[in-house]
Amino acid sequence: MLGQIEQRMPDLSRAEQRVARWVLEHPRQAAAATLAEVATACGVSEPTVIRFCRHVGLAGFREFTLRLTEAISRPAVYVHRNVSADDTVPDAVSKVMDASIRTLIDVRARTSSMPFDEAVAAMSVASQLAFAGFGASGHVARDACHKFFRLGTPCTTLTDAPTALQFAAIADEKDVLIFMSHSGQWPELEHAANLASSRGAVIVALTDPRSGLAAAADIVFPFHASEDASAYTPMSSRMAQLALLDALQVALAVTIGGTAIENLRETKNALPDRSVL
Repeated sequence: MLGQIEQRMPDLSRAEQRVARWVLEHPRQAAAATLAEVATACGVSEPTVIRFCRHVGLAGFREFTLRLTEAISRPAVYVHRNVSADDTVPDAVSKVMDASIRTLIDVRARTSSMPFDEAVAAMSVASQLAFAGFGASGHVARDACHKFFRLGTPCTTLTDAPTALQFAAIADEKDVLIFMSHSGQWPELEHAANLASSRGAVIVALTDPRSGLAAAADIVFPFHASEDASAYTPMSSRMAQLALLDALQVALAVTIGGTAIENLRETKNALPDRSVL
């Protein structure tokens, strides 16, 4: 939560930045304060505090206090620390593990407000599912396709720009395209999402809610993986994507019911019995 506020700081108004700085400096006091108390402490109006909450991706002040309380109650080991060139091997390993744990805890804390119902409703009646992602997210797209096709719905992966754009150009209202991107800043992904949307396809996005890709989507699973991807392949964001897609696949299987369960059983039974080889 605190990392999310830091990320959003440049996008806030001056008055909202005053709220953000006060919260970062007094997180425990902010978590226990009323709306009026926060406004007074920051020297701003109550509507400004509410706008601040919404601009950092929350529904309102109540969700802000709940999320902040969850954040400050976690062990300090979960505080994000980027790997640096000066780290020892054990320190680097610990930082990677800590960041992954923190990311999954953050995602878990937000699942109740994520649009699982809407996504499952669209995917359960789709004629085909397409999972799109470039770079590290492309590997996540392949993993998702491998899991979802076993429910019985045809699936494909779109892991390069020409394929994504051409698929989007012939998509229709029976298709659901699931886009995933750490930053949402791939122009080709955004273009493909807009193109498929214009043809009536349903667009689901796992990405930064401030991005152009999110703006092009019908259904957005927002997450903010606070990591430095300038030198290292995004890791925490990949963990978030994998976890969300695993949860979505299970939710879809439960919704489809018997047919999906039977398909899962049959695909498993189709494999050789490795125990006798």
